[in-house]
Amino acid sequence: MASTIGEVTSTMSGLKVTSEAAANAQQSSSNAGSAKPEVRKWSLSDFDIGKPLGSGKFGKVYLAREKKSHFIVALKVLYKSQLSKAGVEHQLRREIEIQAHLRHPNILRLYGYFYDQTRIYLILEFAAKGELYKELQKSQRFDEKRAAKYIKSLAHALNYCHIKHVIHRDIKPENLLLDLKGDLKIADFGWSVHAPNSRRKTLCGTLDYLPPEMVEGKEHDSKVDVWSLGVLMYEFLTGSPPFEHPTPSETYKKIAQIDIKWPAYVTEDARDLISKFLVKDPKGRIHLNDVEHHPWIIRNTAE
Repeated sequence: MASTIGEVTSTMSGLKVTSEAAANAQQSSSNAGSAKPEVRKWSLSDFDIGKPLGSGKFGKVYLAREKKSHFIVALKVLYKSQLSKAGVEHQLRREIEIQAHLRHPNILRLYGYFYDQTRIYLILEFAAKGELYKELQKSQRFDEKRAAKYIKSLAHALNYCHIKHVIHRDIKPENLLLDLKGDLKIADFGWSVHAPNSRRKTLCGTLDYLPPEMVEGKEHDSKVDVWSLGVLMYEFLTGSPPFEHPTPSETYKKIAQIDIKWPAYVTEDARDLISKFLVKDPKGRIHLNDVEHHPWIIRNTAE
């Protein structure tokens, strides 16, 4: 692949979302009487395939380049047989519909998708610096400035999602990527849901990040994402989630009791913000609009 990552522009010329719903949305937002937007039908022959970027439960992700525009993307290849065996086809459809509509600098773009007899291909924005999880493992824990930058970005992105009536429900380091400039991108919407009526009952996500209302089998709403920011911020600053325990039942208990142990190096204002995220009553959790005005965020993100 001849062109370097640094040569890639921030707009994807020629690539349009192929989701029918996205096309309809684009049409309805255009002026009355305008022509229906052309939706490009993609195939594997439209791309030069490069090195593998990672693998997941249902397939692999590859670096790829669209042949005409030379635009670099990540091509996620999912195997239909594995999706069908796990019974998650509906979950994938929902993930595609949701992510295709989201436009935020801290949310990974889904440009389009296509499929053949055995596989489904998602055309995704390429995040050159890879998984945040690996960065955290390498660093063991982040300094306050780096952690604050990520939490502020996430608060903005999740607030945008909530305005669109989207609840993510699985924010964790493994689902976050970094672009070439080191900016954070929410990358996996597998557990996300479009919930205009707000209340949900499905137990989903990752154990260490589940809020009390989920572990206690109660209804939940968008405030689950606010809770996950508190867990994430604690993990950024200490290297591990606050309620982590080898026994799942003990993890459940620690979550329900909000049993947090504070290392001495976690500053008072950092503890204060984490404590505002990790409130048992969802209604008492800090509003995402207020996160950027917290003293800890201001102190650590000032230019």
